[in-house]
Amino acid sequence: MQEGDFGNPASTSHIFGWEANELVEAARVQVAELVNANALDIVWTSGATESDNQALKGVFENAQSGHFITSTYEHKAVLDTAVYLEERGFDVTWVTPDGEGKISPQIIEDHLRPETLLVSIMHVNNEIGVINDVASIGAVCRKNDVLFHVDGAQSVGKIPVDVEGMNIDLLSISGHKIYGPKGVGVLVVRRQIAHRLQALIHGGGHERGLRSGTLATHQIVGMGEAANLCTRLLGQEGPRILGLRNRLWSHLRQISEVYLNGSESDRIPGILNVGFGQVDGETLLMSMDDIAVSSGSACTSATIEPSYVLRALDVPDELASASLRFSLGRFTTEEEVDFTGLKVTEVVQNLRLNSN
Repeated sequence: MQEGDFGNPASTSHIFGWEANELVEAARVQVAELVNANALDIVWTSGATESDNQALKGVFENAQSGHFITSTYEHKAVLDTAVYLEERGFDVTWVTPDGEGKISPQIIEDHLRPETLLVSIMHVNNEIGVINDVASIGAVCRKNDVLFHVDGAQSVGKIPVDVEGMNIDLLSISGHKIYGPKGVGVLVVRRQIAHRLQALIHGGGHERGLRSGTLATHQIVGMGEAANLCTRLLGQEGPRILGLRNRLWSHLRQISEVYLNGSESDRIPGILNVGFGQVDGETLLMSMDDIAVSSGSACTSATIEPSYVLRALDVPDELASASLRFSLGRFTTEEEVDFTGLKVTEVVQNLRLNSN
């Protein structure tokens, strides 16, 4: 992209618009290739949150009635939208993950009804990194003529995602989660079901009538290039990051009373969620000021509320509050992993010693 590529991609009467449109369409192809979709199925959004909202609200506000199935440990963009739909009078069924943090295809099939319109299950949970068998869930939905939406923010670019092979009708993707710019995302909408969605943003009929507004050309081009890099690097980055994650876990598992939250095998390479027994969660997190690590807990004014994801897995509140999510990625090094492992070990041991 050149510095002078400032045109509006929707402007069809001059060369500046044509050039911008070519860039946007090239990026559309790049994202489609990453998830084995048709480029015509790519709808640009401002991020995965908007994509989730468009998928869920779009289906139900178009139908005006119906039944919706989702899980209790989805990202807030799905949870809050589901609550919104519930408040609007739609019937919502909340299924829970098993002890390993997975949603089984059987539990979805057990809750289907004749009036079920949509199932929304995330591919990878953002806190624990556990992978759901969305291909099997998608097969259940397709067999019963139920639309299937997948929040793929944590899986796309990290593990193989195949819209066609997994029977996905709607897929949400985040630009910055694949090392692209912030403020851009995609909703993959299978053309055969696009008529079953109502647009949330009106004003010009852009993006096949599903998302009006001038496209953010620079961010879109950046997301396209990020998708292209993910397509090229996926085969080598996954094993490398898995090796780093295993290296970190080999450090942490030496600590007594340490617990891995979620399945050890069915998880993406880059997320490790670990609980530490006999440690105060807030003190533990505050002691990690030189490590970019997050807690499964949301801090409020005076208390720590245990993670709703870990609660869904029946992790005790005390352990959930003392759980940390470690994220590894393209730029993580062995030196950083070793530093983190030693630092966490030291902090946990000191906190336990001082509490006695």
